[in-house]
Amino acid sequence: MTAMAQGFWWGLVVATALIAFAWPADAQAPQQITPPAAQGAAKSPAKPAARPKAAAKPAVRQGSAKPAAQKSKAQPPPPSPPLPAEAVPLAFAPTPEPVGPESDTAYGAYQRGHFLTAFAEAMRRVNEKGDPKAMALLGELYAYGHGVPNDDGKAVEWYLLASDRGDREAIFALAMFRLTGRGGPRDREAGAALLERAAKLGHVAANYNLALLYLEGQQFAQDFGRAAELFRVAADAGSPEAEYALATLYKEGRGVPKDLTEAARLLGVAAYAGNTDAQVEYAISLFNGTGVAKDEPGAAALFRMAARKGSAIAQNRLARILATGRGLPADPVAATKWHTVAKAGGESDIWLDDFVQRLEPTEREAGEGAAKTWLAGLPPPRS
Repeated sequence: MTAMAQGFWWGLVVATALIAFAWPADAQAPQQITPPAAQGAAKSPAKPAARPKAAAKPAVRQGSAKPAAQKSKAQPPPPSPPLPAEAVPLAFAPTPEPVGPESDTAYGAYQRGHFLTAFAEAMRRVNEKGDPKAMALLGELYAYGHGVPNDDGKAVEWYLLASDRGDREAIFALAMFRLTGRGGPRDREAGAALLERAAKLGHVAANYNLALLYLEGQQFAQDFGRAAELFRVAADAGSPEAEYALATLYKEGRGVPKDLTEAARLLGVAAYAGNTDAQVEYAISLFNGTGVAKDEPGAAALFRMAARKGSAIAQNRLARILATGRGLPADPVAATKWHTVAKAGGESDIWLDDFVQRLEPTEREAGEGAAKTWLAGLPPPRS
């Protein structure tokens, strides 16, 4: 995955429903806590930004929404916020597609990191047969400095040659260059038109990014129905980011009928494919039994997975689970650790602050020490 892709969602946030995370009265925790909009996508449908994979770095994916402050027991959960009017798609670097045994030679070398070999083979294919796939590969090599110095101008030249011959990877790459201003002036109109071309040719990330533009409503009139159609194309092709994005639309009833069961199904598929935001949201659905059978241990396992990947939201929810013994045995030391780590990531929680303060000093110090180890980047203790 390229550095460009790793941005996840470049400021695009498609807010998800704020679902109550209920706790028993005897746990002395607030009756509800609510998950903030997905971290990443921008996290919105989308973070995604990632090299495909295929869709989501959806293109898009996938800035991240700041978690909502914890509410006191007397306060109801806040209303679900609307989707933002403005968003920037997440960029995917193209992955050249092999066609035929000779093309496979160059592509295979590229996949193995043998970039000089890939360059030589691609140049041979261009010189001998004018192969557009080889042209797209040369654009990729120049775009990311693989085996040759990074040169956005040369990358654009090769992408143009390949796109003129109908190569969808080159068309998509050129679209992202135009949208972001790489290799020339930023031109969102041209970028959007190129995304449409690549999407019609079946490019997964192009469908995802194009959907984001329909959500954004700048290059095209805002159209949640069209966005859902495009997300579905990418989701059916296996993009976890698109699955997550489409789940968000089903949860909100935007562009599709509201369907919490379908939203949970899509979240589950994306979660087990490794999408961190989907892991958090699906864990919440499992914990509450929203659109899926209630499964607190399953929720705890997903929260732990996402927590270890750095999600402050998941770290906070895991701390609450460990503090109350819901889905996992109660463990005040581990609860303190994850609460401290989550706070360092911006997820505050007044109830957990109080929980930690009421612990025995030895337990509190052990948990805070474990958090320091984690935050220092050392191998964390398993808890």
